[in-house]
Amino acid sequence: MKLIRQVVQNYWRSWLGRRARAPRHARPRAVSARRLAGVVGGPSPAVRVRLRRYGALTGAGVLAVVCSGVGLPPPSHAEPPSAGPRWRPLAAEAASPVSGAFQGVAQHVQAPDIARSLQAYARELQQAEVRRGAATKHWKLRRVPLRAPRPPEEKPKLTTEPGHITGEGLPPVIVQVPTDEKVIFLTVDDGEEKDPALLEMLRALDIPMSGFLSDEVARADYGYFREAQREGFAMHNHAINHRQMNTLDEAAQHAEICGQQKNMERGLGQRPKLFRPPYGAYDEATLRAAADCGIEVVPLWASEAFPDRIEYGRADKKFHPGDIVLTHFRGEAEWDAAMTDMLRRLVDAATDQGFAIARLEDYL
Repeated sequence: MKLIRQVVQNYWRSWLGRRARAPRHARPRAVSARRLAGVVGGPSPAVRVRLRRYGALTGAGVLAVVCSGVGLPPPSHAEPPSAGPRWRPLAAEAASPVSGAFQGVAQHVQAPDIARSLQAYARELQQAEVRRGAATKHWKLRRVPLRAPRPPEEKPKLTTEPGHITGEGLPPVIVQVPTDEKVIFLTVDDGEEKDPALLEMLRALDIPMSGFLSDEVARADYGYFREAQREGFAMHNHAINHRQMNTLDEAAQHAEICGQQKNMERGLGQRPKLFRPPYGAYDEATLRAAADCGIEVVPLWASEAFPDRIEYGRADKKFHPGDIVLTHFRGEAEWDAAMTDMLRRLVDAATDQGFAIARLEDYL
């Protein structure tokens, strides 16, 4: 931090020397890495650590721009992007004022604009982290959840998990997304419990979720899932009725999957690309029907989350990079606990193991 601050300040002093004749009000002021980070006091120690990291990144951004003369690089810790308003990338508005700034323009003329953009970006990061710190205390988590890294520019190629059915023209069946990043993915099945507190907690902590809906229980209130969708939480197909697919003939399976595609288009405005068979039970006919209904991926799961435990699918009882985690829209009636209790346990377990919860649709 001291080195970055010194280099940035030296750059400003040098530039000020070259422009000594300029009016005082037109002269840029040296901007320290601490000021760029927007740290004004007040956050908890855990949040201060995060802010110092953002400050270092911001200072490094100024240094990179000054030394290289290239355009503003995208920050490494943007919020996860998606089609939903909650997950817009913070970098977008910070970078937009200086897009193409160095094409045919002397770089020292643009440096103050870049510094201001980075300041605004750092302030927004600070405010977001302060909010997440407050939400961590409110929802009684042990630590502030880790933020997911920036999604891959190219989505990974998917292949069917060993031991599962595969064939030409059939959608891949996966339990894990191929990635080296320490991320897991939260998926929630059926749609029976429609708890507003779950959406509130996810929103406050900036944690993504993907739902898989069965019409027989979701139809009572598709409005709840429309609200979730507006918040950036994607909704997918879990068949019309929660029936074991491999006990049905192909025509019945086709009706279950394609019928739910129509229900979701009518209720939520889109046909999903992902389908999860109830109970994870399927056969080759399921995959043929799914493909015919426009399904591209069949994500199963590696672990399952409950309010009182995590059931890991591997012998080491740990998360692995890219694991898909299953839970259900359940509540007091079945769990004797709330969905927020389940989420608290999952997030604490992920954070303790150094994992962030990422958005499944950014990888599939």
